[in-house]
Amino acid sequence: MHREKHRDSRILEMIGVLRKNDIAHGITPKKLRRICEDLGPTFVKLGQMMSMRADLLPSAYCDELAKLRTHAMPLPFSVVKQVINEEYGIRDYHTVFESIDETVLGSASIAQVYRAVLKDGKPVVIKIQRPGIKETMGRDVAILRKAISLIKLAPALGDPLDFKVILEEMWLTAQQEMDFLIEESHLEEFARLNSELVYIGVPAVEKHLTTSKILVMEYIEGIYIDNKEKLTEQGYDFRDIAEKLAENYSKQVLDDGFFHADPHPGNIVIRGGKIMWFDLGMMGRLSQHDREMFVSAIKAVIRNDVLELKNIMLSLGVIRGKINHSALYSDIDLMLTKYAKAELSTINLGVFLTELIDLVNHHHIGLPYGFSMLGRGIMTIEGVLAELAPSLNFIEIIALHLSGKEIDIQKELREIGLTAFSSLKKGVKIPSYLSDVLKMTVKGQTKVNLELTGSEEPLRKLDSMMNKLITAVICAGLLVGSSLICTTDMAGKLFGIPALGAVGFIVSLILGLILMIDIFRKRK
Repeated sequence: MHREKHRDSRILEMIGVLRKNDIAHGITPKKLRRICEDLGPTFVKLGQMMSMRADLLPSAYCDELAKLRTHAMPLPFSVVKQVINEEYGIRDYHTVFESIDETVLGSASIAQVYRAVLKDGKPVVIKIQRPGIKETMGRDVAILRKAISLIKLAPALGDPLDFKVILEEMWLTAQQEMDFLIEESHLEEFARLNSELVYIGVPAVEKHLTTSKILVMEYIEGIYIDNKEKLTEQGYDFRDIAEKLAENYSKQVLDDGFFHADPHPGNIVIRGGKIMWFDLGMMGRLSQHDREMFVSAIKAVIRNDVLELKNIMLSLGVIRGKINHSALYSDIDLMLTKYAKAELSTINLGVFLTELIDLVNHHHIGLPYGFSMLGRGIMTIEGVLAELAPSLNFIEIIALHLSGKEIDIQKELREIGLTAFSSLKKGVKIPSYLSDVLKMTVKGQTKVNLELTGSEEPLRKLDSMMNKLITAVICAGLLVGSSLICTTDMAGKLFGIPALGAVGFIVSLILGLILMIDIFRKRK
């Protein structure tokens, strides 16, 4: 009963926010952002996830939703103490920590961060989950699931099915972010993958103190990457920082397939010449196949190879509708023609990826979720690089990263050998396949399935011609049949002739008039 009452009050609250933002007169990007902010943590997180879905939302909505604030009103410290004590099963947090600074370092929709000191004097930060946040978000998601069939967004936002996809992805991601053991594993994996790079680091985790609701990490005292004044005072070279940051992000994407999905300035700190990455709760992943396709797509852009880029998009994506291949080819050709006129150093890779995702989405092709996160991540990192070193171009760094990788001769030879063996094996089977086809043809069992690209319009015209021909035959049949009936003495007269014959003449006249009108209208 209490749960239903809470749900009803939440629904009324949602309705009030929608009414306040004049939802009845449509949704604009700014209005959607304000609604998400007013509705609280669930919708802020949902908006942040939507901002990364350039394959489902227009870029104007993605850009506006990317501005959603991450700061939230901090909880009273008394509540924080209670969470710590309950999670560790203790009566006083001093059992674990020497002290905790009650001044919050950061407060977001899911957690807030405090500085603390361990019993051995080691400075740390504590990331503490807001109590009841999972239950609160779960109730909101349940309400949205039930209401999803009634939600009618602006046409540009897609249909409710698209919104459902975003909702489920948000809830899955949010649940992962609310399990700090997952973020702990992300920190450890990132540290392992970048262990050979002396200029890259992440906070070390205090594993024995970390739970699903509390994350205890090394305290990093450094300079945020957008604080150029302090960086200058410390004698840092902006160009050097930008090159190292770009090279590392290239490695994350191209080599590791494990990249920071939200590399904004608040998540990057410079300490002792090292680039330190923070907030690894949401990380993007690309499979080996996806990474290879991404590299191939970049090469296709550089070579202006329209057909190759089209094939890559079809290979990567999930087909959501009928594909007009000639139109897809033409649109990719127009896009590459625009970029072919530009120097490589002037191409903004994030913008290009966003435009490409919009294009393929228009043609009913959905790219993997990792690519949407990648597009948003690259746009964000390019913004950071532009502030540090405006002349540095990210796509050039990626090109250098690719060219600097040594070719594994043994791997190449092994792949060539496997390809040759596979081709030879298939070639040996060709005679038997041809024999089977000939046998089936002789028996009249051969079936051929063809898809004629661009044939839709000629087929529609042929269908229209056949309909007209059938109508003419029916008219002729009615005229002949009615004339024969009129030669008989059939009972029941209409206009002095047998009624059945008169009806036949009338129907034939109507069909004939419709046919003539249609013919003359088409000629005009």
